[in-house]
Amino acid sequence: MLPRSWARLGGGAVPGAVGTVLPRCWAVLGGWPPWRPVLLVSPVPLRAGGWQTTFSTTCARCSKNRRLREKRVISERKLTRYFVDHRKVRVVGGRGGEGGHSFCSEPRKIYGGPDGGNGGDGGHVILKADQQMKSLSSVLSFYQGFHGEKGGRKNCYGAHGAYVYVKVPVGTLVKEDGEVVADLTRHGEEYVAAYGGAGGKGNRFFLSNENRAPTFFTPGEPGQERVLHLELKTTAHAGLVGFPNAGKSSLLRAISRAKPAVAAYPFTTLNPHVGIVHYQDYEQVAVADIPGLIKGAHQNRGLGVAFLRHIERCRFLLYVVDLSVSQPWIQLQDLKHELEQYKKGLSERPCVVIGNKIDLAQSRINLPLLKEQTGDRVIALSALTGDNLEELVLHLRELYDTYVVTEQSRGQSPVKW
Repeated sequence: MLPRSWARLGGGAVPGAVGTVLPRCWAVLGGWPPWRPVLLVSPVPLRAGGWQTTFSTTCARCSKNRRLREKRVISERKLTRYFVDHRKVRVVGGRGGEGGHSFCSEPRKIYGGPDGGNGGDGGHVILKADQQMKSLSSVLSFYQGFHGEKGGRKNCYGAHGAYVYVKVPVGTLVKEDGEVVADLTRHGEEYVAAYGGAGGKGNRFFLSNENRAPTFFTPGEPGQERVLHLELKTTAHAGLVGFPNAGKSSLLRAISRAKPAVAAYPFTTLNPHVGIVHYQDYEQVAVADIPGLIKGAHQNRGLGVAFLRHIERCRFLLYVVDLSVSQPWIQLQDLKHELEQYKKGLSERPCVVIGNKIDLAQSRINLPLLKEQTGDRVIALSALTGDNLEELVLHLRELYDTYVVTEQSRGQSPVKW
């Protein structure tokens, strides 16, 4: 039963609904069959006492979609389907338009002569580095530029074919027959993968003193055709290198807003993740979480060399070692050996050793032994509890500032995020 306050509104009964609606409202809604008012009744106290029932009417078809749609969470294994770091692409430039073949025909102009214009050039296929792209999964296997238009009458040239831009992630390496032809390491950097063909010449082009009425023209040239291999190498300032279950993903979640998968089994991370560390002066340092390495990774064991190439772009390395295992310095030696076997000089880059899981009792015993076995700086912390993360963040900034000064002394601009 509704309160008597509804009688003051002078409303009439609504068929098939519990409540009352003003007659002028029902005259509009009642004549439209899809409208079946759904009454959401909620008592609201009046100022002078008593209760007033408020309601809202909505379409029955739309009432099911009133909730906000939440973003679907993608698991790590499903995410690997969308992460592609190598792709074979066939690119073909647009064909040039053929030349025009016509003669001028106007009143009182008997011998107007040839007026066929040249055809338009074909469009190029251009690879463009985009910082918003994180994978090569959206790159198709075939691209072709737009063709040029045919030349027209009255010396009108055909329109050039539009360019086709293919967005690729920053750090994409372009190879042809095993040779590197382009390295897109900057946002907005472009590389012409296939040139469009030149437009043909119209008969007006062949007008001369010897031939005053040329009747021949040339067709447009075909576009350039190439088969390219795209290879993605993640561009980041620092790279987290370590064995499986060393805590790399947990550490990245602790110092940045990245959300890589974390679990109690090895090889949880199946593709690189990049997190951004923000500072008060608005500087940003990119840290890449590389999937776990094992002994013989350079021989394609475990995840193999598929992700070792992502370490090549890192300017300095962060070796993550599990302090709770016996002889953690053996892990550090194996990691440096695998990097050196993959590429000479890779293990000699500026680095810092991170001793993770310091909150465990065995880790406190192994920490002084690790410092004796290595000559690099060791930072002991716990990614789970957040102990001593400030020292890592500050030292990370020191490594970044050193990299910026080094690049500027060489006359090069450092990579910014």
